[in-house]
Amino acid sequence: MDYRADQFAAPLYVDRDLLPRPIREVTLLQNLPWKYRFTTWYVLPIGVWKVQVMRLFNYLRSNRRRWIPLILAAGWLVVATGMTLNNQAADPRDGQIEVHLDPTKVLGSDSCEKCHAAEISVWKQTPHHETFQTLHRKPEAIQIASKLGISSFKHDSACIKCHYTMQQSASGLEPVSGVSCESCHGAAKDWIAIHNDYGGPGVTGEQETPDHRLQRLRASIAGGMRNPANVYLVAQSCYRCHTVPDEKLVNVGGHKAGSLDFEIVAWSQGTVRHNFMHSHGQSNTVSDPARLRLMFVAGMIADLEFSLRATASATEKATFGLTSAQRAARAAKRLEAAQGQLQQPLLDEVLQAFKGVKLKLNNREQLEAAADKINTLGIRFAATVDGNTLEAIQKYIPSAERWK
Repeated sequence: MDYRADQFAAPLYVDRDLLPRPIREVTLLQNLPWKYRFTTWYVLPIGVWKVQVMRLFNYLRSNRRRWIPLILAAGWLVVATGMTLNNQAADPRDGQIEVHLDPTKVLGSDSCEKCHAAEISVWKQTPHHETFQTLHRKPEAIQIASKLGISSFKHDSACIKCHYTMQQSASGLEPVSGVSCESCHGAAKDWIAIHNDYGGPGVTGEQETPDHRLQRLRASIAGGMRNPANVYLVAQSCYRCHTVPDEKLVNVGGHKAGSLDFEIVAWSQGTVRHNFMHSHGQSNTVSDPARLRLMFVAGMIADLEFSLRATASATEKATFGLTSAQRAARAAKRLEAAQGQLQQPLLDEVLQAFKGVKLKLNNREQLEAAADKINTLGIRFAATVDGNTLEAIQKYIPSAERWK
């Protein structure tokens, strides 16, 4: 009889040297022609296996002290392998899940509360915090998820990039809060110790020297902190999400193509304001006019940067790409109007970086190069320009009654 593999509906491949003696000594295996032995791998007809399974069972039963530990060990190996694969599937570093924060460096809001209890108290009253409990219940969000085939809001890139703070734990990638401290100020693992050091053990913030404060700010920012000492770093956190940089989410899911009425002063000085630093946690003070002016202009620069990045990522002429391009053009016009009043050299460089850029599909390289240049200029603008020199645009700054 010819026992070639293609004659069996369900061929069973067995490594002879790994099997117990009853099967290893089957005469059929010894007599197979060499060309059909596949080196040490064999094929048996189903009928032979019915007999041999019973022989194997009896063998294992009579030698259970030898085999049971091996079987248990194999079972644990399968479970461990499955857990490893699940963790790898949830690991953002495999390119399957996109997040804005490195979840291996997220510490959670508890790490901030010891020194910033007043700020945390305000945060817990905002939509940023509430989204953790409410987003998945909103009819509009449910409709978007249905169109995209999303089964879990808290485990899908389309949602977690902007609505949740993700943390890597022993069990995998897990949501720990909504839009949190680290969503805006950066994952804290690499900078929190620097941020908390005012010059040595026992030295308080009031005792910190100006030189040490400058060094601390530079070191914490280098470690990934988006410190509000540079308002452009915070503006970037806002516009990164409020431009909704996800083409599929918009074109397929029907999500809004960004918060088109978003303006950083109006949206940061109302409900979400948590400015307790200068009052030692006693008063949620409003930023002074000079800082608000600086924030207003930095926001326009960030709007242009991230609108360009969104336009660069568009692949089709549809709502996402069209809206992103229109938003970029609008941001540039607003900066031109401000520059007409201010005549600020860095703003002129920002506008020159935008000048000549084609807001069109398949132009990623040029658009991203312009955005990168504007990013550098925006950080420099916020670090070097005094808001008192921007008084010419005071009438354009949103007044308190317009704060959200």
